[in-house]
Amino acid sequence: MTDGLDPATTLERIRRNLVGLKMARALEVLDQTLRRIEQGQIGAVDAIDVLLSEELTLRQNRRVKMAMMTARITSVKTLAGFDFAFQPSLDRNRILALAGLNFIERREAVHLLGPPGTGKSHLAVALGVEAIKAGRSVYFATLADIIASLAKAEREGSLRERIRFLSAFALLIVDEIGYLPVVPGGGNLFFQLVNARYERGAMILTSNRGFAEWGEVFGDPVVATALLDRLLHHAVVVQIEGSSYRLRQHAELVPEHVRSKALITPPPAPKRRGRPPLRREGDPAPA
Repeated sequence: MTDGLDPATTLERIRRNLVGLKMARALEVLDQTLRRIEQGQIGAVDAIDVLLSEELTLRQNRRVKMAMMTARITSVKTLAGFDFAFQPSLDRNRILALAGLNFIERREAVHLLGPPGTGKSHLAVALGVEAIKAGRSVYFATLADIIASLAKAEREGSLRERIRFLSAFALLIVDEIGYLPVVPGGGNLFFQLVNARYERGAMILTSNRGFAEWGEVFGDPVVATALLDRLLHHAVVVQIEGSSYRLRQHAELVPEHVRSKALITPPPAPKRRGRPPLRREGDPAPA
């Protein structure tokens, strides 16, 4: 008893308050924290810190989980889990600089180019996860899925709403450009989305095809040029020149002529009048 207060009554009131505040994790660790106080391991202020930290961690994890579902990221990849040693052509510091997420603030497009299995999708998802943890809204989809959703919206008369939805995310990740043929008219639909996000939202795009092949990928050189005109204006291009991580244990089974064609080298970005040249992550901002 202290100052006429019954500790048991006070403790029960604390429990009710934690329930009322929906602080489930704090309530869960309350008894353990009180025992640490009784054993002299922590003081009252530290105990409050423990309860609040545990609750905040739970809520942040819950927020991240929900944001991952919204982003359609089903397989979590991290930068810590990426094998940089297997891809020596990749500048680790440059990727870590991208993880600082300044490219999102600058509304830039990050292009991850390389042969299949070199880690493009892993890096794209990992950067998306970093963005979600930082509180940015993210959406992930393959190019084929995005075009299919736009085509469906167009048929249903809701194309404008679909483009508005996809433009609302701070970061849009477009995976697997060049893996599947683009349906007729798909390139034009994708251009409308890119144009809507141009200088308004950041993008990460992964492709196994060089920029010179985008006319073939989209089935229309004019549309491909218009896409690159916007996607390379404010851009960071990361070229990965290496072998497939998935096939690393079976490299001897891959024909030499296939391995020799694995590397792709994008041509220089198209010139634009009156606009700044292609800038890479880490370059100083123009004066």
